[in-house]
Amino acid sequence: MNNILIGLKRFIGNKNIVTVIAVIIILGLLYWGYQSQINSSVNPVSVPVAKATIQPRTEITSDMISRIKVPKIAVSEDVITNTTNIIGKYTNINVTIPAGSMFYNGILVNKEALPDSVFTDVKEGDIPYQFAVNIETTYGNSIYPGNMIDIYMKAKDDNDQIMVGRLLENVEVLAVKDSQGKNVFEDVNDTKAPAFLLFGVPEKIHILLRKAVYLKGEGVELFPVPHGGMVPVQGDLQVDIAELENYIEARTVNLLDSDLDEATEETIPSEEEDTTVEE
Repeated sequence: MNNILIGLKRFIGNKNIVTVIAVIIILGLLYWGYQSQINSSVNPVSVPVAKATIQPRTEITSDMISRIKVPKIAVSEDVITNTTNIIGKYTNINVTIPAGSMFYNGILVNKEALPDSVFTDVKEGDIPYQFAVNIETTYGNSIYPGNMIDIYMKAKDDNDQIMVGRLLENVEVLAVKDSQGKNVFEDVNDTKAPAFLLFGVPEKIHILLRKAVYLKGEGVELFPVPHGGMVPVQGDLQVDIAELENYIEARTVNLLDSDLDEATEETIPSEEEDTTVEE
């Protein structure tokens, strides 16, 4: 027994041997920790993904979701792993989720929080205006958000002569919407008929447009033309904006705000109701 104790003391007292053993133990612990970390990172976890491409402003339903297994390391903190946090939400206005993609925080919102980005693009001091159009007046649905347009007016003067002139110049189209208030070019797989061009104008021009729309029953027509493009309608007289303003004001000077609201009410659809447009 004494020999064993003496031998153990000598063994422990040998610094070289102790150092080697300590190094081996440390290396073993490091290897075990590394292997545990690797196994944890590559261990597959189940996450929800989109079955097919999901377009902006779309409500997520259960049939749009499937689950796949991916290495845990591929799942960041922004990935939504619980389907209950996905179903019933909407894709944001500027978000398209590709087929097979995971769902991330920030790209899904509640319906009441879903914004209409067009109003954030209206310049300070301008008022948003929805200008009624159709396939024909948009040149086969070829007017896009970001395009610059002019608004022309056609009317008959007191001598029964047709006059045509430019009422607005170089207006930026902020959005093109269908009769239900949905963006026409939002879903590339779904062709929608344009019903309104949205743009911002100063208050004075906003009122002038509303008055001109009120005169629709007297034969006044408003139509868009790509800025600098050829006017598709010809008349007996080519007039400037001042003459058009005088024409409009002379026929609407006594209109009340309620009359204008009634005249333009049909040109402002909401996204909650189905609104049709008379051609």
